[in-house]
Formats: sequence, C-alpha cells, structure tokens
Amino acid sequence: VQLQASGGGLAQAGGSLRLSCSASGIIYGFNVGRWYRQAPGNQRELVATITGGGTTTYVDSVKGRFTISTDNTKKVVYLQMNNLKPEDTAVYYCNTDMSTFGGRQSTWGQGTLVTVSS
Repeated sequence: VQLQASGGGLAQAGGSLRLSCSASGIIYGFNVGRWYRQAPGNQRELVATITGGGTTTYVDSVKGRFTISTDNTKKVVYLQMNNLKPEDTAVYYCNTDMSTFGGRQSTWGQGTLVTVSS
C-alpha cells in the first residue's frame, strides 16, 4: 500500500482546507485512517481517527472544526478543516491500517504543509 497526501497550502485564519490521502495497491479492507500533525519544535500529534465502521474521534483542539471521512471505496481519507487557526499550522501526515495480501499493514503518507496566517 502506498499513500499520497495532498491538499495542504496557505489559508487565512477562519478559512478552510481539505486534505486528501489516497491509497494505492492491493487492498482487501480498510481498518483505520488517521491524520497526524507536527508543528515546528513539537511532537507529532494525533488529530483525527476514523474506523472502518465510521467511528470518528478528534483531539479536543479541533473538535467542531475538523471532519475526517472516507470516500465510498475507503481508499481515500479526507480531513476537512474549517475555521482554521494559526495554531493549526503544521505538517499533516496521514496514516492508514489496511488489510492487504500480506496481512494488516500500517502505512504513512508523505507530509503536506498547512500554513494558517492570522
């Protein structure tokens, strides 16, 4: 499985961005999708999680502003980010846990930079 993240960029405070994480390869099932972020000088932080059953969880700082979802094929994981704040500035990484020919596989996408200006 390979993941390709996209959608980062520059936004003003209060604006919106949508991140996408597309999976390729031979995939039998989707188990978990996650978005992490890492701001300069900080540790990587788990932002949002979605399970194969559609259960979602969020870090408190983004609740009510961010929404994690998947497409119908469950090969794309989205992170809709609304009402962005300067403190959301970070490199965002997607991570998935999928069932493949070789068993369950955890895969990381490359980071995508989100910059929020005040």
